[in-house]
This record gives sequence, C-alpha cells and structure tokens, in this order.
Amino acid sequence: MGQLTGGDPSLLRRINSAVVLHALRAADLATLTEITRVTGLSRPTVEGVVEGLIEAGLVVESDAEESGARRQGRPARKFRFRAEAGHLLGLEIGPHRVAAALSDLDGKILGTASKDVSEAASADERLEKLRTVVADLLRRAGIARSSLRAVGVGSPGIVEVDGTVRLGTALPEWTGLQLGERLRRSFKCPVLVENDANAAAVAEHWKGVATDTDDMVFVLAGLSPGAGSLIGGRLHRGYGGAAGEIGALHLLGREVTPETLLSTTDEPLHPLDEHAVAEVFAHAREGDERAQAAVERFIQRLVHDVAALVLALDPELVVVGGWAAGLDGVLEPLHRELARYCLRPPRVALSLLGEAAVATGALRLALDHVEEELFAVEGTVTARR
Repeated sequence: MGQLTGGDPSLLRRINSAVVLHALRAADLATLTEITRVTGLSRPTVEGVVEGLIEAGLVVESDAEESGARRQGRPARKFRFRAEAGHLLGLEIGPHRVAAALSDLDGKILGTASKDVSEAASADERLEKLRTVVADLLRRAGIARSSLRAVGVGSPGIVEVDGTVRLGTALPEWTGLQLGERLRRSFKCPVLVENDANAAAVAEHWKGVATDTDDMVFVLAGLSPGAGSLIGGRLHRGYGGAAGEIGALHLLGREVTPETLLSTTDEPLHPLDEHAVAEVFAHAREGDERAQAAVERFIQRLVHDVAALVLALDPELVVVGGWAAGLDGVLEPLHRELARYCLRPPRVALSLLGEAAVATGALRLALDHVEEELFAVEGTVTARR
C-alpha cells in the first residue's frame, strides 16, 4: 500500500500519486481531463500516475456501461478509486462485550459483530473472544484477512503509543498488557490502540452529534467515567496519554467512590458490574426512592467532574454516552451547572452512536492511518505526533 506506483518512486511522484488518488476518491468516476483540471497537473503526468495506480490495484478503468456513457463514438476513458482494494477493522474491547466493525477504504461499513464476555474474564479469554468475533465477521463478509490494511482498537485504560496499557483498572489483567503487540500477532497490518473514550470522541466527530464542531468533549459515563476531547479537530491525549481521566477526580478530596454513590444498600457496587448500575437506573425510572437518590448522587458527581474538564478546555460541545439508558437525565443538570461557571457554556447532547461509538471510532482511527499513508491527508483527528 505504501508503494503507490511500484518500485521506489521519487518524492514528487509520490506526491502526484497522492493528489491524483485523492481526486479520484472524491469523485464517483473521472476522466483524465477532469483529473487534470482538478489537480492542476499536466495530462502526461496524470496519465502516468493513473497507470501506476492501476498497476497497484488502487484504481480501475470503468467500462461504458458502468460509467453510463451513451454518446456515439469512442467515449472518454473514466476511472474510479477501488475502495474494495483493502479493508479496515475497528475493534472494541469492553468489560461485558467485544465488538468489531468492518469497512472498505472509503469507510463504508460492510458488517459488524459482537459477543458478550464476562467482566471477570482473563486477558487471554477476552482476546480469544475478540479473535473469534473478527474471524466470524470476516467469514460472513467474504473478506480475506490479507485484505486488511489497518486495525483500530478501543480499549479502557491509559494507552501508550505502542499499544501497551499503562494503567487499566476496568478489566482484569489489563494494567501492563502489551495489547498492541498481542494483537499484531493476529494481523499482518498496522494495529493502532486507543483509549475507548478517545475513540468514542473520534466517532461522534465522524458520524455522530459532533460532526459540526472541532472543539468537543465526549464523556463515557460509567462507574469509572472517562472522557475524550478534540481541540481544533485533533484528538488531545495529553503528555502521557492520560488526558480525560475524570474517573480519578474523587481522589482529590472527595473520597466517596462512584460505586458507593450508586449503591442502594450499605454495600458498594462492584466496580465492573455495569448490569447492576443499569438496574439502579431502571428502578429509579420506576419510582424507587432509594434508587432515585442514588442516581441523583451519581449525576451530581458526574456533573462536577465534567464541569472541571470543561473549565480547563472550553469546548463548544459536550457529548454524553455510555452504558446507562437513563443518561438523558444528566443533560439538564449538566447544562445548568456549566451555566453557573462558564462564561460561554457549551452545548450538551447525548451520543447518537450509543454502544457502537467505540468500535466506530476505532475504525476511524484505522481509516485515518490509511488516508495519511495513501492520500497525504493532514490534520486527521487521530494522528499521533
């Protein structure tokens, strides 16, 4: 994929190839004349580049029927980008499920799959379940594993650039796990591992409620909430990849943990038991007073944690997503609290992507990698510096 025209082309030819390929990808079909006009390159240059891209399998000449040509005489040759020349995977690894999304090189979703997994599963068991999901998805879609050009992964925890989980308390055996290295054994292509809240933020910017803003915060609500943020359209990871770890704010003088706040008994919830959390929210909606009080305590804590992040970053939009079906109850208190402290309060909205957010963002991570490689696209939201 990196050798766009075969051999060892010059830097200029690589640039020309990227420009032409980008123009073809933006159009359904294009003639040499149209490509020349759009790119500003000479016709001989465009002809040579297109032939090289055809040899590389990234471009194909369309026939008359495909292009819809009906004119008499010899029609102009038309070409298109082969989105089917490669495929991408976006993977989610969570406490209760693993999921995968498959796309072509245009980011068009070709299929999804998921499997439940126990919150107590070991790292090996969780990764084996993920491999099964991927194998099933590829088989159903009729896609060979060798066709994969990049794999994005969304995982809980603080993730190093090489894919090692520096700290991951949400999953057993996750801290110190060389997740990127483990997954690269299963794929013969780049594997890019990202924090799950960061991946969800990227997804909302790509296909969700945040498509119209480049300054936003995504809050992945849970017993250990996390947040991902985009600043100027770029994913903000922080110096050590720990930006947005709002789940640790209770350590700063407020020692009551979220699992205690949401408890309706004298015993705290298990930190990984999201099903128990969902039950508390459900009981609250049914009118249970103890559950309503627990949810109110939890919402107030979440509101304060998000407010601290908003005051630091000043985003245009805050998106709230996660596991709980009652999260719409967070919006009004959050907006009210932010209005108290912010000179210009951000908009507040629920995620449009729901449980698909993390896998979708991981897929975008893989797509950004391929775009940067093939099209010399700059300013992608996930590019690592």
